Amino acid sequence: MNAFIGTIHAKTDEKGRVFVPALFRKILQSTGDSCLILRKDIHQNCLVLHPEKTWEEELNKLQERLLDDWSDEGKQQTFRMIATKVDVVELDSNGRILIPKKFLNDANISNSVCFVGMNKFIEIWSSDQLDKVMMNSDDLKSHVRKFLSNSRRTNEKND
Repeated sequence: MNAFIGTIHAKTDEKGRVFVPALFRKILQSTGDSCLILRKDIHQNCLVLHPEKTWEEELNKLQERLLDDWSDEGKQQTFRMIATKVDVVELDSNGRILIPKKFLNDANISNSVCFVGMNKFIEIWSSDQLDKVMMNSDDLKSHVRKFLSNSRRTNEKND
């Protein structure tokens, strides 16, 4: 299995170091990824940790979509912001990463964090912030029904 799944709680130390959960480290080791790309999420108040290979793939896809027309200044600025507002972090010999203070501040992370597996990448949340954005089971049921019915309609139109 090479998918990051589950939610795992951890603590940062005074320097901003945090142990990457063993389950996630095993996946990274199996793929040979020791360099990770850290960025602030665009939509949510969390950090996103990408294995380097996955980040390169995503960045290439984004470049194809945004920079298909170099005369579009807005697309160019968007790509620039996404491509440059990152930091390269590496697992140390103890399985920790150092999260720069700027990123900790941007995501309101102080001590307690949650690593959330999102298949190809990992979100890092302040425990308090994650609790605020998680939907209840009734909302989840409603969203799943809505998305599945939209998916069926799209598939029927394509047939």
